[in-house]
Amino acid sequence: MKLVRFSLVALALALSPAGYAQQYPSKPVRVMIGYAAGSSTDIVGRVMADRLGTHWKQTVIVENRGGAAGNLAADAVAKAQGDGYTLLFAQNGLAISAAALPNLPFSAERDLVPLAPVAATPHILIVGPDFPAKNVQELIARAKAAPGKLSFASSGIGNSDHLCGELFNMMAGIQAIHVPYKGGAPAVQDVIPGRVDYYFAGMPVGLPLATSGRARALGVTSKGRFPAAPDTPTIAEQGLPGYEATLWQGFFAPSSIDAALASRIARDVEAVLKQPETRANLGKTGVALFEDNQANFKKFFHADIEKWKSLVKSTHLKLE
Repeated sequence: MKLVRFSLVALALALSPAGYAQQYPSKPVRVMIGYAAGSSTDIVGRVMADRLGTHWKQTVIVENRGGAAGNLAADAVAKAQGDGYTLLFAQNGLAISAAALPNLPFSAERDLVPLAPVAATPHILIVGPDFPAKNVQELIARAKAAPGKLSFASSGIGNSDHLCGELFNMMAGIQAIHVPYKGGAPAVQDVIPGRVDYYFAGMPVGLPLATSGRARALGVTSKGRFPAAPDTPTIAEQGLPGYEATLWQGFFAPSSIDAALASRIARDVEAVLKQPETRANLGKTGVALFEDNQANFKKFFHADIEKWKSLVKSTHLKLE
């Protein structure tokens, strides 16, 4: 009889939210990324997927579903079962879309729950190696000499790199044609040969290109010089004081996920970020870590949406 009681107690614990969270994951976990393979978010997301797989001793599968500024993947995760086996690795574009695109088929604030941040890094302004401008001032001068003739790339309408370009153009008083792509990797394929003039790339994409000489870096979007690119001046110090923009990335889950399980996954991401191998692997991508708990990440995400709402309203920017 005692054995039966014990079994019933164990079964009840296993079926409880806390017990389910303790046993997670018992099968492969899917991490969806809304950008093409080789994009900044994909590069960082794959590092984290690999490290989480080692931590969990379970397969973590990355699925790229590019398009609509990352919103195809976000919509799929928002509608997925909240069992922890479908997660979203997203970036600023999720907050920007929530602020500027009211007709999306999902609500980022209602249908997704922030789990844990991973990185927060400036963009790097790159041009092809044969582009005539050698610095930001020369780029602005060329744009002013030929209004509407220059073009700038982005990983999709409404993404962080798109807003970097729009903010740059507004503050510099220039006109340029926006050319959106389905990720950073396909964007640079046109920037390097000069088919598109400039691109505010994520560090994992832009920094290796600049370091190798395949592209030229004109500036970084941080307030001060970025440690991974100390010789690259900021946009602000090249004639646009106050210019600053950061690309953040982190994990989200469907809002139907149990709170205990969400907390468990968030703590696992936090633990993985503290591991020396994870820090070394992310360091190779050129990103800066963004370490915080789930409660603060939730506050940050909602505040970021409000920030972008304010910017879109003040600039009268149309993203649809």
